[in-house]
Amino acid sequence: MNKEIEKAVGNNIRVLREKAGITQEMLSARLQVNGCDITRSALAKIEVGQRHLYPDEIILLKKLLKVSYDDIFRIN
Repeated sequence: MNKEIEKAVGNNIRVLREKAGITQEMLSARLQVNGCDITRSALAKIEVGQRHLYPDEIILLKKLLKVSYDDIFRIN
């Protein structure tokens, strides 16, 4: 995987989460309630590009943050 892309996608998720007014703890709890086994720590690692995203996590993040895939994967 390309580390720069992972960092950019992670940063996008952080920005979108913050824009929605949701903490890492809140988002990880919402992901868990919806069947995605992820901790706040894992979410923090995703946001800084230290952990890969799985397809089910991407789909659920899109739904919970009410954003598009383009919003998640936008690379400047």
